[in-house]
Formats: sequence, C-alpha cells, structure tokens
Amino acid sequence: MARIFLVHGDRLISKYDKELLWIEAWGKNSLRVRATHEGSMPENDWALLPKTKISGNNIEIKILDNRGIIKNGNICAVIESSGDIKFYNHENKIILQEYTSKFAAGLRKRGREFQPILGGSYRLTVRFESEPNEKLYGMGQYQQPFLNLKGCSLELAHRNSQSSVPFVVSNIGYGFLWNNPAIGKVVFGKNITEWEAYVTKIMDYWITAGNTPAEILEQYMEVTGTPPMMPDYAMGFWQSKLRYRNAQELMDIAYEYKRRNLPLDVIVIDFFHWPHQGDWKFDEDYWPYPEKMVEELRKMGIEVMVSIWPTVEKESENYEEMLSKGLLISTDRGPRVTMQFVNDTLFVDMTNPEAREFMWEKVKENYFSKGIKMFWLDEAEPEFHKYEFDNYRYYLGPCLEIGNIYPLLYAKTFYDGLRKEGIENIINLIRCAWAGSQRYGVVVWSGDIASTFESLRNQVACGLNMAMAGIPWWTSDIGGFYGGDPNDPSFRELIIRWFQFGAFCPVFRIHGDRKPYIPPTSNKGGGKVGSGGPNEVWSYGQEAYEIFKKYLTIREKLKPYIKRQMLLTHKKGTPIMRPLFYDFPSDTKSWEIEDEFMFGPDILVAPVLYEGMRERVVYLPEGTHWREWETGKVYEGGKEIICQAPLSTIPVFIRDGAELV
Repeated sequence: MARIFLVHGDRLISKYDKELLWIEAWGKNSLRVRATHEGSMPENDWALLPKTKISGNNIEIKILDNRGIIKNGNICAVIESSGDIKFYNHENKIILQEYTSKFAAGLRKRGREFQPILGGSYRLTVRFESEPNEKLYGMGQYQQPFLNLKGCSLELAHRNSQSSVPFVVSNIGYGFLWNNPAIGKVVFGKNITEWEAYVTKIMDYWITAGNTPAEILEQYMEVTGTPPMMPDYAMGFWQSKLRYRNAQELMDIAYEYKRRNLPLDVIVIDFFHWPHQGDWKFDEDYWPYPEKMVEELRKMGIEVMVSIWPTVEKESENYEEMLSKGLLISTDRGPRVTMQFVNDTLFVDMTNPEAREFMWEKVKENYFSKGIKMFWLDEAEPEFHKYEFDNYRYYLGPCLEIGNIYPLLYAKTFYDGLRKEGIENIINLIRCAWAGSQRYGVVVWSGDIASTFESLRNQVACGLNMAMAGIPWWTSDIGGFYGGDPNDPSFRELIIRWFQFGAFCPVFRIHGDRKPYIPPTSNKGGGKVGSGGPNEVWSYGQEAYEIFKKYLTIREKLKPYIKRQMLLTHKKGTPIMRPLFYDFPSDTKSWEIEDEFMFGPDILVAPVLYEGMRERVVYLPEGTHWREWETGKVYEGGKEIICQAPLSTIPVFIRDGAELV
C-alpha cells in the first residue's frame, strides 16, 4: 500500500500504518521533523520558540510520484516512498540522510525505530548515514579534551560538570538539534550516527543548512533565542571561594580589593548562608543586615551574587507545604530522598509551574527585596545522590522521558521572576543547561572539576563546544574546584595558567575549594558547614599576584571590546569565545586546531595547558596579519610559529587592523 502524503499550510504530512510524520518550515533555511506512533502528534516545542515568533523563507511543498518534497530557502527534505528522509542544500547536495540497510536488506534496520515499552511509551532510535571524514562540534560540555566530536559516544543526560545540549554543527554545512529532553545517548560513529531516547512518545529534531558555522549558529539562535544583553557589571572580574561564612568575611575581602585598587565587579555568597536547605533566606546569625551590606557593596561598584540550591530538607520551614502541594520530585522506589548533603533532601520540581512560582516568591521576599538581583543556581542538573534516572518522577512525567529539561526551567523560574520585577539585563550563574537555556540569561559554569592541568585542557573543549551548542555565556572555576593549596608551587603554576585563560573567557571568575579546610563553627544553620582556604588574588604569593594584576588590567582594558561583542551575542547569538574555524571557515587548518580560540573576531588566544611549558606552537589563520600582544611583533597568517610563554604570559595575537578600545 502506498504511503499517504498531505499538505497542511507549510507542513508536509506523511502517514503509513501507525506512523504519523510531519516536516515543516521552522525558521530560515530550516525544517522541523516530528514523528509519532501515538494517535496524535504531541505538541511540546521544548527548546524551540513558538513558530509564531519565527518565519521561513521561500517555502515550497510538492507531492510527486509517491514522494513528498518540502523546501524552505536553502534546505530541502524529500520523504521517499519507503518513508526514508534525505536532506539537501541549495546546491542539491545531500547534507544528511536517514540510514537504510540498502546494502544488506536482511538487517532490517531503519532510520526511525520506535520500540514499544511494555505498558507505555517507546524507546526511540534514529539513525543517519555517516560521512567518515565529517567534523562535528557542539553538544554542550563533556569533561574530555575533544573539540571535534566525530567518533565520540555521548550520554544525553546531565551530571555535575556535564551539560547535555544536543545541538551539533557539521563542517558539511548543517546544524542539527535533537529536540527531545529524554535521557538517552548519541553515537557519532564512523559508520553511522545514532540518536537514542530511552523513553519517549515522539521523534523531534530540527535541521538547518548554512554556508558557514556562523550562519548555521545564527539560524539556530533565531529559533531557540538569544541571551539578554550582558550587564556592564558582569563583564569584569568575579570573586568567589568556598565559602565566605558571614557578612564580615565578605566585606573584608571587598575592602581589601578596594584598598589595593584592584577591579572587582561581582562577589559571591556561596551555599549554607541559610538556616536550612529550602528556606531560601539568610541566616541572621551570620548575615544580620543584608540590605545594608548590598547597598554598601554597590556603592563600591560591586554586585552581590547569592547561591540558591533547589534542595529542601525536612527541617525547612517550607517542606511540609511543598510536600503537601506536590511541588517536590518523587522517587518510584526506595526512600523519598533525591540528594544527600548534610541532610536528606528533595529537589524542587521545576517542571511544575506552581513549584516555580512558590520558589520565586520566597526568593523575591528574602533576597530580591534586599537588593540582590544576581543568583547562582547551583545543583541544576539536578545532582541526584545516585544518577538512577529511571527512579525519579516529575510533574511533566518520568525523568527518563523529560529529565533534561530541568535546568532550562530552573533558569526560566528566575528569569521570569526578575523580568516581572522590571530587571531587563538578566544574568544568573548556573551549573547546567539544555538547548534554549541561553534565552533565560544564564552563565553556565563547568561544575565541580579537578584542580589539574588535565582538567584545564578539558575546559578549552568544554567552553568552545558550549559556544557551538548555542550557550555563549560560559565560565569555569579558575584553578578548578577540588583541591589546590595556595602554598603549593605546582598549584600556583596551575592557577596562574588558568587565570590567564579565564581572562579571555566570556565570564572571568575565580572559585574553588582550597586548602586548608576550615571546620564548621557550629552545629546549626549557616555554621554547620565548613569552608575552604583563601582564594583571593593575593593568596598565592607575590609572583602570582603580579601576574594576576596584569591580567586583571588586560580584562579592564578590553571591556569596551567585550561590550561590543556581547551586543552581537544579544542580537544574533554570536559567541565571543569560539573556535578558529568560526571566523576562518575557508582555512582548512583552522578546523584542526583544538587548543586555541578566538575571543571575538580580533583576538586569538593560545592558552598554556601543560605544567612546565614555557613556549608553545601557535597556528595563525590565513588571510590576515597578526600582532603579538606581548611583543608587538607582526606575523603573516597561514603558518605555525613558536611563541615564548614565560609564566607571566600566554600567547595572544591581535588581528591586523583591529580596534580594541
């Protein structure tokens, strides 16, 4: 029997047996593809903005010879009579096609496979033909050193230091969004590309065609949203540690920065400044006059950021009400515990609109009303005490089916709340993200990572792949989180190199759990958790201090340049930190470089990523000349050079003709 084809507006519909398949224009040069074996198509947009807010271009739909064809600008999809889908660019070249077992029909493997789960939904596998030499970038942050993800197998799930943002850019000329928040995996194999959702009712992906990575990413950002304009106070240096235990400690650090005439834009109040997890307010024994504290710091030109955890312990004043109203994540087996830290806690169910409203109202009353407008949204994965994704149940459904949406809705909670209060240039720090999170004003940091050079090397790939996944505001803990003794010469070298790298990241922020450990001061409230050792720029000896001052000064000088780039980020989604090929797509060598990056269009950064390294090879892209920041020496592009990199310096180059101020 022939496949049925229908046209509804700018949507091509195909039916066969139990499958309902939709392909429709969704943004410039882009198509959204959905399929289900349910009675009707689920209508969640997930990462995508509503279709009414975006448009297509030159849309054509035809049904010819039992084939369906839909064209939107420079992309065209063909549904064959077999049901297989192929995608073409404006040159009529195939950019992506579903897998078919055409060379061995007995395999009976198809491009779309809905495997029923007894009593419920489906396990979905979607397969595409693989181009062995293809290069792939994006997908969020995974703690590994690979920028090019071809050959990688990636878990589609969030963990502490892992953000699954399932958008990928191909050097073949397409971008692909897996628009499904289910837990799963993707394999970018040499022989096949395979996406899996372990529990779902729908196949949902979006594909765009473009001539350059910049064009592809801009088209993606148009349909998922761009960040707000970054406020001026977020573009400089952020001071943080584990943890300032009271208001006096915090103020003493701020006064010391001002006494030394050092720039400081943001200072952070970390976790356990509250009486109990889930109270979302200051413990008055340690933070007695927050309004006056915030006001005094703001007069000094310093904004306050406050840590928020979405954990609720039984001792919290809000626990019983939230439990009775169904505002907390539940478990399908075992004790009703979702995280264990100090006490047993339950996570707020951010997929429940009532829970989001309840939490924001507490934050508004206890923080925003006291002048605080920046929040550190920690535990955003959420960080289950065991990552048993099949054990947790949300308002929207089981974690296996929708769990990856959690950090996006966590960010939305605070974005919507701040917007209602008249704040426009919203920025909050968060430990996880999913596709579309960027539109809610989040800076994603790379989580609780090790204080090692190996970890530093991973952060370069993390930051660049986050940028290519559409998350342009990104940062890491300068020096790493776990460990690090300020008196250890080896760690001093690491934090110097990390600080130099951090000065050219979208957000310049120091944080970490340093030695020696400071024990708790009491057994209640804000005193029952200890603290880490000193982590200020003067904590690492005179040599490090002078180098830190040098890069603090560089960052301050670059603020006008950074502001111009952040305006482009707001308007078009252009990431300020990006791989070399973003600006030099025709330079084939640029696609191979994984340990350098562009900071805007005019600054090339080559961080030093190995202990003891005092020189390194730097590739300068072709088509322009480059001036070395440190020496003023000018080099022709298109070649590798050996640069000196004493401890005080990392190689930085300025593109010919650039204006940085």
